Amino acid sequence: MLILATLALTLPCAAAPHSEDVAPMNVIVLLADDLGWADLGCQGSTFYETPHLDALAKSGMRFTQAYAGGPVCSPTRAAIMAGKTPARMDTTDWFGGRRKGRLLPAPYASQLPLEEVTLAEALGAKGYRTAFFGKWHLGQEGYFPEDQGFEVNVGGHHRGSPPGGYFAPFKNPKMEDSPPGTQLTDRLTDEAVQWMESVQEEPFLLYLSWYAVHTPLQTKPEYKQYYEEKRASLPAPEGPAWGQERERKVRRVQDHAVYAGMVQSLDESVGRLMNRLAELGLDERTLVIFTSDNGGLSTSEGHPTSNLPLRGGKGWLYEGGIREPMLVRWPGVTAPGSVCHTPVISMDVYPTVLDAAGLEQAPTQHVDGMNLRPLLQGGTTPGRPIYWHYPHYGNQGAAPSGAVRSGDWKLVEWFEDGSTELFHLGRDPGESQNLAAEEPGRTAALLASLRRWRESVQAKMPTLNPEHEANR
Repeated sequence: MLILATLALTLPCAAAPHSEDVAPMNVIVLLADDLGWADLGCQGSTFYETPHLDALAKSGMRFTQAYAGGPVCSPTRAAIMAGKTPARMDTTDWFGGRRKGRLLPAPYASQLPLEEVTLAEALGAKGYRTAFFGKWHLGQEGYFPEDQGFEVNVGGHHRGSPPGGYFAPFKNPKMEDSPPGTQLTDRLTDEAVQWMESVQEEPFLLYLSWYAVHTPLQTKPEYKQYYEEKRASLPAPEGPAWGQERERKVRRVQDHAVYAGMVQSLDESVGRLMNRLAELGLDERTLVIFTSDNGGLSTSEGHPTSNLPLRGGKGWLYEGGIREPMLVRWPGVTAPGSVCHTPVISMDVYPTVLDAAGLEQAPTQHVDGMNLRPLLQGGTTPGRPIYWHYPHYGNQGAAPSGAVRSGDWKLVEWFEDGSTELFHLGRDPGESQNLAAEEPGRTAALLASLRRWRESVQAKMPTLNPEHEANR
């Protein structure tokens, strides 16, 4: 079983000074879909094999407490692209979600608003070449990557899962098809590498947003066979293979052969891109950020992964649904092999990228983001609470809820009945002990903080569903 790291990095690293004379860094943002916090070897997985991502971690900084802006994809993608919390932009659900229950979910915008100055627009205005590859899921036509500052768009449209699956024909309206049998993850990486080669003499923003490892669960036959044989060779897991989260069963063991193969393809693509970056002599002047858009899928749709020791998974505001892997390689700033245990969140990508590009900060745009440079240099930052707002019913079984983390304490509020749960993540990363009754003062203070924050960002709330039997 994975053990949550609790020891802070004690030796801050030396870093090159930042000045106007330093050439702007190239920027590569690598975004996986539905990849869980525990799905990398460097995060403790022993079933999945991720040597290239592990190598990326060794060449930069690994964040052990990185969070997604939301428990599902579109909110987090909007948060990264705009530097704002989803609640502030009303982008609180995956674009297309419309489940209802005892409550009617809060209304939400089904696109990233065009008035937001995206990362691509900010860097493009300063002469950066910009390209997007893969999953977009931030709006219908008129809100595609090319409408939000990207010069090139390969594969990005309104769909959240690949229309034709992971093997050609892809049936993707934003990319030409490949010969039958070509894998989508490989194809998107090929496109990204070719574009990088074509613009290598200019500063660039390369945003590679794989559809993997989102459903449908499909992998290369030889990978499936390899992991089936690996699974058969392992001893029986300790403890039950399945748990329960409300009405949903939840996977507790990482042994899904097809999912493991998808993780391997993703990892190989990272390796191929990083190797070509080095071959082009660009690796020492390129910021690389790798992360995911939410926690691993464990309570629905095939239940492909386990997030243990974290609770729950995608769609939930428990740690398994919002904590995610994050690796950052910033040459001259980040010491190789460094580890940071400070909580960070998706909105922090925006101001960090601006810094690497030598651009002025834009606090009215990335109002909810924090520049990670001090942490990447081995230092500290002032403590801050982190908030989440998910006033929706997720496909994965969760109900409308909100959450706040302050220090090691985390409170979850359930909107259906107003109940609260309080956890101490330092002692209980699996959120197994609800301390709300034992800590009434702390519970009240965190709940008040959460509600004040919702008012400050004008967060939309769900309302009673008059048609639901519980409300009649």
